[in-house]
Amino acid sequence: MALLKVQVPGENYHRDLISCQAACPVHTDARGYVRAIAADRFEEAYLIARGPNPFASICGRVCGAPCEAACRRGFVPRVDDDGHFVARDLPIAIRALKRLACELAGPETLAPAEVLRTVQLSPASIVAYPDEMAALVRSSLDGKLQKAAGERVAIIGAGPAGLSAAHDLALLGFRPVVFETEPIPAGMLAVGVPSYRLPREVIAREVAVIEALGVEIRCGVTVGKDVSLAELRREHAAVIIAVGAKSSRALGLPGERGPRVYGGVDLLRAVAVGSRLDIGREVVVIGGGNVAYDVARTVLRQVAYDTARTAARLPGTARVRLVSLESLEEMPADTIEILEGDEEGIERLNGWGPLEIQRGGDGAPAAVLFRKCLRVYSEEKRFAPVYDDADRRGIPCDTVLLAVGQAPALDFFEQGGEDIELARPGWPRVDPATLATTARGVFVAGDLAHGTRLLIDAVASGKAAARSVYEHVTGRRLHQDAVTAHLVLPLYRRERGYEAIRRQAIPTAPPDERLKDPDAPVETGYGRNQAVREASRCLDCGVTPVFDGSRCVLWNILGRDAALEENSAILKDEERCIRCALCAMRCPTDAITMERVTYCAAWRCA
Repeated sequence: MALLKVQVPGENYHRDLISCQAACPVHTDARGYVRAIAADRFEEAYLIARGPNPFASICGRVCGAPCEAACRRGFVPRVDDDGHFVARDLPIAIRALKRLACELAGPETLAPAEVLRTVQLSPASIVAYPDEMAALVRSSLDGKLQKAAGERVAIIGAGPAGLSAAHDLALLGFRPVVFETEPIPAGMLAVGVPSYRLPREVIAREVAVIEALGVEIRCGVTVGKDVSLAELRREHAAVIIAVGAKSSRALGLPGERGPRVYGGVDLLRAVAVGSRLDIGREVVVIGGGNVAYDVARTVLRQVAYDTARTAARLPGTARVRLVSLESLEEMPADTIEILEGDEEGIERLNGWGPLEIQRGGDGAPAAVLFRKCLRVYSEEKRFAPVYDDADRRGIPCDTVLLAVGQAPALDFFEQGGEDIELARPGWPRVDPATLATTARGVFVAGDLAHGTRLLIDAVASGKAAARSVYEHVTGRRLHQDAVTAHLVLPLYRRERGYEAIRRQAIPTAPPDERLKDPDAPVETGYGRNQAVREASRCLDCGVTPVFDGSRCVLWNILGRDAALEENSAILKDEERCIRCALCAMRCPTDAITMERVTYCAAWRCA
């Protein structure tokens, strides 16, 4: 006898079915803006995308998109004409759809003041809502969150975590001041993400909207040099440390110290701010993650440079090899990074671990000695590489770039941070719920809160730190409400043939065009018609069939037997349901209706 695993719906059952929103660290209603795009309503799509995320435009280009990994469309089985399983479908291209909505209706088109007017930022909820939810949120929460009295809050680091904290603090009634050591704001977005992935104009426009809220950003100010942490603590009601992990991690290899061996993020920064690095013509990049690919692809773009170079450009290179400890299947880099790197001519060597950087008579690197890696992870999925020391190879080079991880630089703790305990060298001890350090009034956000993660994780932690500062300074507790709306859809219909539409490939520039200019974008993005078609693939997981047993013929027949009446149920397979509404259309007694569940998180004083 076959057994069925049945889940009885609980209070949050239908909300949890919206898997894209549940997977997003700031709970962006991706389903909402994708369905708005499917209806060609791009302004509404932008409102929804911008609501909980002050970096919506940037996320539309470089977000790691956990929403796509959770997208239920990607789990729908595809079958051939004979009904045999072929493969799983592909998720909705949520990130690329967000990009177009932001391009058409966000800061890339509108002035900062117009963006703030359009998104109707609400201090009661610290988010913006589309018209569908605005009235509900206002009636539920407005007037229940008392603003702060204009206290000054210092934020160290103008990256996505620091600026997200500043954004929400300004909405909460504070006067945030952000201190940034770099000459430009946005942290690793500006000095760590190559411009071919994220145009600098997009960053500038997104930051301008945050400044328009009253956030003060002081660039070129290094805490610990130009101002001490002790001074910031004395002069501000609270301090948020959001410096990020910007220092390249060393491997401690023989020959590592010396000319022409650089950290990967150091190279990315040099390119971003126009510093000149001594780069040769045979480059080896060590690492297998996204940063390693950013480094390798950035260096590779120097190949196509003409002789009219400026101080901001690196000297020409001839060959770039990327050597990864992991196999191709195990590489942590995104698949698209690997594919595009291969297209552009990066030579990839998998399964090799570095042993030594060998230097020549002039002191420059001559080769890197590697040994074969047989296994990277243990059976328990822990990092425990196993090598074959008999299988070694030297790779000739004159420049080595290390992209094997980053760590924060917290030297400024020496003046004013003596009461901040460290969990381990270089990392402060942090309360995971409040993001508070052991020092009163000092909080962290971003990498310091959770290690190096995605951009959207940094945004989420910055917003969380802002809420903790509010509670610390005002003494008022914040309580989160999940505002939920259930909307009956009497005429719900889907696009014709939506279940058979295949994912629309995100348009990209040809490899030869990409390499002509280091700022040339790789992704060119969807056009309007393409985006509408791709968005129409969305299963609209917020919509669900609702069954009324009192109207069901079969239920009433079974209900005549008292023994069955208390134990009968309607079973629905959520993995197979594609929200086509055929059940509702075909039910002769109208026992099935289609309803949409929409929810968003909002905050009020408890």
